[in-house]
Amino acid sequence: MQRREFLRKGLAFGATALLPSVGLTANVGILSSVVEPSMPIGVTVTNFHEADSLYRAYRQQHDTRAFIEQTMLHHNEASLIRLTGAICVETRRAATLMLGFVGTYQESNDVLGRLLKDSDRIVRLIAEISLKSVWARDGSKEHRQALYQVMRYIAIQKYGEAVHHANVLIGECPFYAEAINQRAISQFALKKFWESIKDSRAVLDLNPYHFGAAIGMGHAYSELRDKSQAIESFRIALSINPNLDKVRHHLERLELPRKPTVGQP
Repeated sequence: MQRREFLRKGLAFGATALLPSVGLTANVGILSSVVEPSMPIGVTVTNFHEADSLYRAYRQQHDTRAFIEQTMLHHNEASLIRLTGAICVETRRAATLMLGFVGTYQESNDVLGRLLKDSDRIVRLIAEISLKSVWARDGSKEHRQALYQVMRYIAIQKYGEAVHHANVLIGECPFYAEAINQRAISQFALKKFWESIKDSRAVLDLNPYHFGAAIGMGHAYSELRDKSQAIESFRIALSINPNLDKVRHHLERLELPRKPTVGQP
């Protein structure tokens, strides 16, 4: 019953096709029957050839639901989390991907946050995508639906409506970090930069892996012409997620020595 409920929630709130976005071509090691010496105790293992065929079918048909259902016949969130520590890089990639589909904020956020610094670049990229899915999956079903409504208002640039609905949601669920983050995004779009910064700091207090909040804070400080705080915010983002190349390049430009203006010695 517990596994069935876990799968139901994953399909309802996490079934977004992530594999094509990171260009994975390796076999899905998450279901591999190759029992490595380092394989964590308690991980259920299925036949490797079956897993290989499941993954090939997914790549050909892009049937995310079938891929998740078949995988979850043999795994739950706890076993997927244990697999993220496997030596086999393909196993780590696939486990990280599956947590993006079905992981919960309470159990998977810390794990995925640490995987942002995995030795494998693809694991790091999948972890970044999976984290964003997990962040939105916090709270009750009703809270998630309310969050998606806020995000829809942002998507159509109705930022005042987004702030209003975010306020209602945060009033009901004050520790919903992603709801506060969406409000910060809306406040920034409304040029209410101090309010956006305050929300971003609250997000980081609740979720120390939320590199997006740190990035947003950096941009808000940049709009306020506070270069030192902008630099510090972007450094925080990179300390959480070292894979943010655009942020790194932006930070490097901010840190360049200021050129003297005409007439200055």
